[in-house]
This record gives sequence, C-alpha cells and structure tokens, in this order.
Amino acid sequence: MPMSTADKIPPIVETERAGLLLTGGGARAAYQVGVLEAIADLRKACGAQDTGNPFPIITGTSAGAINAAALACGADDFDAAVRRIVSVWKNFRADQVYRSDSLSVMRSGARWLTLLSIGWVVAKWRRVRPRSLLDNSPLSELLEKMVPLERLPELIQQGHIQALAITASSYSSGEHVTFFEGASHLKPWVRSQRFGVRGRITIEHLLASSAIPFVFPAMPLQLEGRAEYFGDGSMRQSAPIAGAIHLGSRRVLVVGAGRMNEPKGNAAPQTVNHYPSLAQIAGHALANIFLDALAVDVERMRRINRTLSLIPLDAQHSSPLRPIELLVISPSKRLDEMAARHIALLPVAVRTMLGGLGVSSQASDVKGAALASYLLFESGYTQELMALGYADALAQSDEVRNFFGWYQPPEPFEREA
Repeated sequence: MPMSTADKIPPIVETERAGLLLTGGGARAAYQVGVLEAIADLRKACGAQDTGNPFPIITGTSAGAINAAALACGADDFDAAVRRIVSVWKNFRADQVYRSDSLSVMRSGARWLTLLSIGWVVAKWRRVRPRSLLDNSPLSELLEKMVPLERLPELIQQGHIQALAITASSYSSGEHVTFFEGASHLKPWVRSQRFGVRGRITIEHLLASSAIPFVFPAMPLQLEGRAEYFGDGSMRQSAPIAGAIHLGSRRVLVVGAGRMNEPKGNAAPQTVNHYPSLAQIAGHALANIFLDALAVDVERMRRINRTLSLIPLDAQHSSPLRPIELLVISPSKRLDEMAARHIALLPVAVRTMLGGLGVSSQASDVKGAALASYLLFESGYTQELMALGYADALAQSDEVRNFFGWYQPPEPFEREA
C-alpha cells in the first residue's frame, strides 16, 4: 500500500483552491507523471473533466519543476497537458537530457573525476574549472518543445491558473528562492533564508531548479538586479510545501519521489560492514537533499493540523495559522531497487563512468543504484516508475476523490497502453 494518507481538516477551508507540489529527483520524477495520469483518468471517470484545471496553484522543484511548468502551460486543457507530459516520459532517452556520447562524457565527467584524483594544483596550473559530471545542454531543446512558457501570462489572465512557482537554491548567497508568476494580487514573501520573488518564469529557471548538485551545471539567474548562480531547488529547502501555502492554497496534493519512510532495504548482512563506495555516499547525500526535507515538512504540517483541531473555531479565525489539508502520494516501493534492474539501459559511456564510482550493472546489486536512479532517463525505467505512480494513486482513489470533491462514483476504466 502507498505510504501516505489524506489529512482531514475542518469544513471552514474546504472551498480553498487546491495546490499541487511536485518534488525533485531527476529521472525519479517519472513517478509523478503516473500519478497525474491516474488523476486525469479518475477525474474523467467521475464525470468531473469539465470542471476546469483541478490545480489553480502549481509548484515544483528540480525535475518536478519541469513537470509543474508543463502542466501549468496547458492549464486550459488539463487532460491534454497530462497526455503530452506522459508522451515525453514514456519515450525518454538519456541523450534528451544530457550528452551521453563518449567524447562528451570525457570532456565533462571523466575530466572532472580525473582532476579530483590529480589534485587542485594541476587544475590550477591548467586553469581548468570543471563544472559538472554531465553536460545537460540537450535539456534546453527538450524544454523549448515541452514547456510553452509563452502561454502562461494569458492563461493566468484568463483565470485557468492562479500561479506557477519554481524553486531554486543560490550558490552565491545561500538563499532558497521561489520564483513565481501569477495573478496580480499575489505578494512576495520573506522567511528565514527563503523568500518568494515575482517575475516571468523562463527556461533558465527550470534548468536552474533541476541542476542536481555536481551532476549538472549551475545556472545564472537575475535576482534583484544582480546575477547569482543557482542549483537544484531541493537543496536547503526546509519547507517544500510553504510556496503553495503562500500563494493561497489550503489544500495541497504532494507527490513525492521517494518513500516517506524508507525501510532498511535488502542489503545482505555480510555486506553491511564493507566501506561504502562513492556512489553509495553520493546516493545517500542526494536522498538527504531530495527526500528528507519533504518528510519533515509533512510531519510538521500534520502536527500543526492536530494542534489547531484542539482550538475552538472562533479562536482559529483570530489566529494567522490555518489548517492545511494534505494528500501525500509517494512510491510504495524503493526506487533505487527498481533502478538497479535498469542500469544496463544507461548509455555505455555514462555507465562506465558510474561504474568507476561503484555503480554495478548487475540487477541483483543495489549498492550505488540510488545515484543511478536520478540519471536513468531511459524509457524502460521511466515507464516502470509511471506504472507505479499510476497504481499508487488509484490505491488512494477514495482520498483523491474526497480531496477534489469528486463524489460521483467512478465508471470502470483502464489505463491506456
């Protein structure tokens, strides 16, 4: 069963606009697409497909920012937007995201790893400043086709969507920034080490938000009249749900890219004491970036909801705090174990480079597979993640229907092939 449930809240906020939060995780974001596909099918089966965009407020981080932007730019036809996103992820190839030929990998990743081993002295002597393991320049071309951002201002003006928010983390200042484009009444906000900024969302914002640290290069963005370099929005993201709340959501659907409560896994006892490979350490670090903050934020929100439920309604109205209805859908299986079965699909040059870090191509060996799970932009893996997301969402169909108020019993339906 999926590892989440819906939090029930008092009826005083049931009419508030629904928000959607799509979190980060590189190729793991394919799971989100399966969830969205299931919601679109369930919506149609309940006869609610003519009620407009179910998510007036859409927020995204990292690869989730790309899915969020693509969904927002099709807000006038939710079903069609979901189908377009599904088509991209169902047919994904790694070379659509990063250069995977041998020469390109040698220019980026191999040189970067070599300089790590040779030392900073040689790097300084050669004046070489490697930027990332992989060159993600092909992603720009994909985003131009997948995310028609030029449509967004008109869709906002017509009322199809209230706001799109994309988060990124500044390497220059250490601040966590939520860039949003939305209705005129929405205001920026400031909190400790994080704030919201109004402005036009661009392809550069999506590239910055999805720039996995060390793996993809940072992107320069203009902020308050100066250029700062930004990386993946999941870094230093202490309150992932906050952006949707600041933009007016009191009901938020959160789609994660990892289990909210990870089990210990299937590591054999005799391998536990082996020193971890670089790939294992990197995978552990990325899990901390992409998964831990969301679990903590969800727990915090639920604790606040429980506290507010003990306060009389008249006292609640006099307080700035409001209960937030959360519906969390996250993978019911370990995605790194799924990734281990598909590592052989990676381009040879990338697989060779990751092998040097300790990523095994044997499906039975999951050590280091967590790192590969973020880079496996190959259809065999993404389709399996989409199928899992679809199944997990349908397993919570009652909660989904209650969240949106789709009370008509759904007609029988099957997922399209």
